[in-house]
Amino acid sequence: MKMELAKNREKHDMFREKAKKLVEQMTLEEKCSQTLSWAKAVERLDIKAYNWWNEALHGVARAGVATVFPQAITMAGSFDEDLLEEVADAISTEGRAKYNMQQKFDDTDIYKGLTFWSPNVNIFRDPRWGRGHETFGEDPYLTSRLGVRFIEGIQGHDENYLKAAACAKHFAVHSGPEDLRHHFNAEVSMTDLYETYLPAFKACVQEAKVESVMGAYNRTNGQPCCGHEMLLQDILRKKWGFTGHVVSDCWAIKDFYEGHKVTDGPLDSVAMAMNNGCDLNCGNLFEYMQEAVEKGLVSEERLDEAIINLYTTRMKLGVLGEVNDNPFDDISFLEVDSDANKALNLKTALKSMVLLKNENQILPLDSKKYKTIGVIGPNANNRKALVGNYEGTASEYITVLEGIKQQVGEDCRVLYSDGCHLYKDRIENLGIANDRISEVKGICEYSDIVICCMGLDAGLEGEEGDQGNQYASGDKPSLNLPGIQQEVLDVAIASGKPVILVLLSGSALAITKAEEECAGILYAGYPGAQGGKAVAQILFGEYCPEGKLPITFYKTTEELPEFTDYAMKDRTYRYMKNEALFPFGYGLSYSDFKLENVVVASESDAPKGITIEADITNNGEYDAAQTIQVYVKVEQEGTPNPQLKGLRKVFLKKGETQHISICLNQEAFGLYNEAGELVVTEGDYSIYVGMSQPDTRSEQLTGQKIERYKVTVKETYIL
Repeated sequence: MKMELAKNREKHDMFREKAKKLVEQMTLEEKCSQTLSWAKAVERLDIKAYNWWNEALHGVARAGVATVFPQAITMAGSFDEDLLEEVADAISTEGRAKYNMQQKFDDTDIYKGLTFWSPNVNIFRDPRWGRGHETFGEDPYLTSRLGVRFIEGIQGHDENYLKAAACAKHFAVHSGPEDLRHHFNAEVSMTDLYETYLPAFKACVQEAKVESVMGAYNRTNGQPCCGHEMLLQDILRKKWGFTGHVVSDCWAIKDFYEGHKVTDGPLDSVAMAMNNGCDLNCGNLFEYMQEAVEKGLVSEERLDEAIINLYTTRMKLGVLGEVNDNPFDDISFLEVDSDANKALNLKTALKSMVLLKNENQILPLDSKKYKTIGVIGPNANNRKALVGNYEGTASEYITVLEGIKQQVGEDCRVLYSDGCHLYKDRIENLGIANDRISEVKGICEYSDIVICCMGLDAGLEGEEGDQGNQYASGDKPSLNLPGIQQEVLDVAIASGKPVILVLLSGSALAITKAEEECAGILYAGYPGAQGGKAVAQILFGEYCPEGKLPITFYKTTEELPEFTDYAMKDRTYRYMKNEALFPFGYGLSYSDFKLENVVVASESDAPKGITIEADITNNGEYDAAQTIQVYVKVEQEGTPNPQLKGLRKVFLKKGETQHISICLNQEAFGLYNEAGELVVTEGDYSIYVGMSQPDTRSEQLTGQKIERYKVTVKETYIL
């Protein structure tokens, strides 16, 4: 029986044995040179130079032209596991294609390898965090499911070689603030650690067999994550059985003494990282490794283990040792930026956008109905707002303005104004504040309908120190629209013309006034290089929106807990008490779906495995997709709100009915205690089956009541 390499322990051990024999031939100096991300060549052993650092968050990044897919948070809005693997498979194809070309010309520079430091499976616990748009959102279950399939797409299913190597990052308990990360201690209870911050990593390790894990910058409960004995040894290696390699975040190990002050200097820091399980240093501190070994701070056996871990990965990739049959060596450079990948990019953007409001079914728009359409806003023609961070270079970018113009053609006139600067109070430095407002008023006067394109781009939210980041930390100071965008939006609304808000951002914003006064709202996220075309196709009804929110939109900044508080109380849909503006799991469609004949069947009366059966019918006028969501609530005091524990994405032609089944395993009913044990407790459990979360706000927005089903557990047990 054939088995893919990532899950074949026998072949893993075979590669590991070959790596061990190679390491046995190396000098101490040669071995130490391999622990840096820019590993040197060892020519006498036919070991080429290799740079481990590459990025593929939503496309092959930072190394020239590649397909630039929607940002991770936007793809998460698809709630589509199959789509995430399809995208990741295309990314790894382009990665191989570029690698094969680069090797032909002896290019071994940074961003030129096959070890992709993606996906980011941190939990987006606070909407102010600048790097949240790199994640799959705020929910551990959704993040787990999408992370697993993304990794499987990157690593492939070949039985002899990995297509590329994925990396789950940043391990663990990491989600800002960005400007404190080099010295910050994230304090977290064991319950929150296991319930929220670790599940996605566990799934990536145990289900997807991810090849690499990257440590985080911060400390967790006092220890730096890149040298954390409990995280890297007790949990990752021993409890979860991880067999790949661990890499530090970049220059994180020098933070041990410069920022965290837990070591005296470079040698102690190197020893702490290596001895606790960090195999590879992104940064230069492991240049002290040879001295650390010679002084007895690190054993040569532990160093050998690290190199064996690293060489095993390279051998699995077929870039070290004897390779005669690697099918990925034949992938042509012509696979990069192919027409097929452009089509997949557009499809991904279409499937990921979330329709938040559609008053009186104003959408989709009929271009023949309007003689003049106004397009206003700093993100209307902003390429940067298409892509997010950690991006590649697209050969073509289609902004929202360009997409609308292409879509309507000669049917109607499109008037455009950028309206205002993205974050400043004027566009021209010598002008007065709000220097485009007369143009905005003029366009509104002459337009039959106004499309306002507001929000953020990666210059306003992102990683600390990213070039061009207008907020030095990368985090948002509040959830408000930046600059004077709200004032411009207010003027458009006051014109009396119908206003459609297209929101481009990688995080939630408090668009409370827009929710009240705009006729329609489309959350486009960062929709990728084809994003403007996708926005236009949805606005004008060529495609039916199907996305769901992977994050909560809050009403105010003030209702959030302190940014530095890592307790989950009052955070995300799972623990919040206030009503959301737009809830996690919510998203409208142009079509009309009905879920019926729901049956919840369990073994006896205890949920050691539950199967949910249902029929879903598309009663609308559009061929469309819908996501069936299953939530579980432990009916005991002090337990979380109903949590997502199952989902199924289905596509239905108009009038079509499909029978679906969703299986909930027993883990869906467990909660972790302070000992890190997953406990299924005696008592009642509620199961909710619907097309959104079972909260009152979702029911109000969708007009649909989510049915509740009860199961009972007769005795407590630990999984």
